[in-house]
Amino acid sequence: MTQNVTQDDGIYARIRRNPKFLRLARSRSHLAWSLTAIVLGAYYVYMLVVAFAPQWLHTPLSLHGAITWGIPVGAAIIIVSWILTGWYVYRANTRFDRLSAEVIEEGKQ
Repeated sequence: MTQNVTQDDGIYARIRRNPKFLRLARSRSHLAWSLTAIVLGAYYVYMLVVAFAPQWLHTPLSLHGAITWGIPVGAAIIIVSWILTGWYVYRANTRFDRLSAEVIEEGKQ
């Protein structure tokens, strides 16, 4: 058991020192924080409009319509959040998984 722990520690140390691992961690973190900022920024701007310009959101889409601008704008924010989540998942399943596999393989050697 002790030998496996020591061997695993060596693998983990090699992985942490691998430049590909550092690039993977940095790029994954950068993408996650960037997408988070976009989504939170969109929600924050929406809340600012609700607070300071609600009359714009209450404006009907058409002359005698019942649907106001607030509904499609709110729906668009939600849809953009889904799209950005899908983009992150796509990147994670392609680029990040490939880099992870390379790092793990190099760490075993």
